[in-house]
Amino acid sequence: MKTRHSLLLCTLVAGVAACNKPASQAPQQEQAAAGATVVKIGTANPLTGPFAHWGRDADNGVKLAVQEANAEKLTLDGKPVTFEVVSEDDQADPKVATQVAQRMVDAKVAGIVGHLTSGAAIPASRIYADASIPMISGSVTSPSFTQQGYHNTFRLIANDLQQGQALAKYAVDKLGAKRVAIIDDRTTYGQGLADDFAKSAEQAGAKVVKREFTTNTATDFMAVLTSIKGEKPDLLFYGGMDAQAGPMVKQMAKLGIKAAFMGADGVNTPEFAKLGGDSAEGSYASSAGAPKEKLPGYGEFSQKYKQQFQSDIQAYAPYTYDAAKVLIGAMKRAGSAQPAKYLPEIAKTDYQGVTGPVKFDAKGDIQNATVSLYQLKQGKWVGL
Repeated sequence: MKTRHSLLLCTLVAGVAACNKPASQAPQQEQAAAGATVVKIGTANPLTGPFAHWGRDADNGVKLAVQEANAEKLTLDGKPVTFEVVSEDDQADPKVATQVAQRMVDAKVAGIVGHLTSGAAIPASRIYADASIPMISGSVTSPSFTQQGYHNTFRLIANDLQQGQALAKYAVDKLGAKRVAIIDDRTTYGQGLADDFAKSAEQAGAKVVKREFTTNTATDFMAVLTSIKGEKPDLLFYGGMDAQAGPMVKQMAKLGIKAAFMGADGVNTPEFAKLGGDSAEGSYASSAGAPKEKLPGYGEFSQKYKQQFQSDIQAYAPYTYDAAKVLIGAMKRAGSAQPAKYLPEIAKTDYQGVTGPVKFDAKGDIQNATVSLYQLKQGKWVGL
């Protein structure tokens, strides 16, 4: 039911590739590493199920950052260190996420990158807060994540309120949408995003003519789409992920629904284009960050990522890479991997990452958050 992956990323030396075996199976000479102390960095993502492509992508970003950190041969607390990535599958499930969080605490991880989804991250964050373990997410967009008053919680991207406002403004002002239908998947992420979009769209002058919901495991949307079709909306907004959005646009086309389709960062992936096929063409979505082509280090990072993992970036690998870099950077400034010593340094972060400048406000949100908008053209997301 649950899988656990513990990956020791070994320092690269001439003629030796990065180690991709569990720590328990690593050769003795690698484990010894001149007597290095092992510093564990945890990351929790859905590694199985319909969102596994997101989870593996986020997991890979952390692995790449740690591999580079190990190449630096750092010394912390007066001793040489080797960083180990402890990867867990939270299945994007809130209950499983809390179990994963407790295992991370028991494993004495020094910091957490994740969890991927808002629904998993928010309940898990309480457990990390109780243990005073720093937690940085490169993907959680629910405003609630940083509104809980926890001193250890940070994020690197814009939140759903900011995305909902930007998407609604574009839908009304640029697309001329007057009649809007909304579907959400009832998750913390999807419902919260849909609520924010609905409020902003009405404030901009549109009318929400139908509000429906589904689940984040559904594949048949004919009933809710049929009820929406009769309202003749100009635009259908979906609060949810690509695994549902792809089949949804196909079924919209089958029913002859002519409304424009719009989602947020959960839809802005190559997977949506693949799942939706021709029916996805012309769809709109957002990204809770600057456009990829404007991210200062995206080009170089993308090349490194593809070379290392033989795949293209799905979405959040650059952000989880930066999140891991921020954790390790704070440790370097503090000279320690002990959470009590390096946590204060995270709040002081002033880092130029591949995703742009990283500074946090008093809540732990990224300062000067950016939302970018895209349209799918010829199977590729193109910035607007």
